[in-house]
Amino acid sequence: MTYIENIFLCMVSPLLVAALCMGRRQLRFFLFCIAGMGMCLLSAYINTFLAAVCQADALAATAEIAPVVEEMMKLLPLVFYLLVFEPESERIKPAAITLALSFATFENVCYLIQNGADRFSFIFFRGFGTGAMHVLCGLIVGGGLAYAWRRTWLKIAGTCGLLGAAITLHAIYNLLIAYGGAAQYVAYVLPVLLVAAGRWSAFRLSQRK
Repeated sequence: MTYIENIFLCMVSPLLVAALCMGRRQLRFFLFCIAGMGMCLLSAYINTFLAAVCQADALAATAEIAPVVEEMMKLLPLVFYLLVFEPESERIKPAAITLALSFATFENVCYLIQNGADRFSFIFFRGFGTGAMHVLCGLIVGGGLAYAWRRTWLKIAGTCGLLGAAITLHAIYNLLIAYGGAAQYVAYVLPVLLVAAGRWSAFRLSQRK
């Protein structure tokens, strides 16, 4: 049995200490890191509960339940941040990426503890692939919300649409992983390529301006 609560406490403890030492300017970053890990912990509980209630097999739990639960849980702290603090648009995307990155980090650590870290090549691809997938979902949601929440009429519809896009991408990734074989490595490489292509496109646009 993997005691993910203990893992969570061990990972969050130094972040809390660092947050106290770094001052108010950096506090937001550490709080989003802790929130992302906390959402990953809660997602594990909810995924297990829903899989048991629905009597879902491993494939259904991976491709149908997990993407919906995890993307919704990652969205909750971001929506709370938007509703309560009403941040400027340029702060929304970094917050979403930080949430996604810390979520992926906690997920990878739990995976390593549960399955071992002896297969370097597999762990290497999985680490980059899972991290890139969550960051890509964070980019989609964060970048979209930065645009949608400037327009009152678009807030609800835009948030639902962005959540649907992130869930779809996450489900495709999980489905390829569950299929195994070459499809599994395609799933690991694809998010990395998409993130790299996006950054390259943004760099080219900035150079033209």
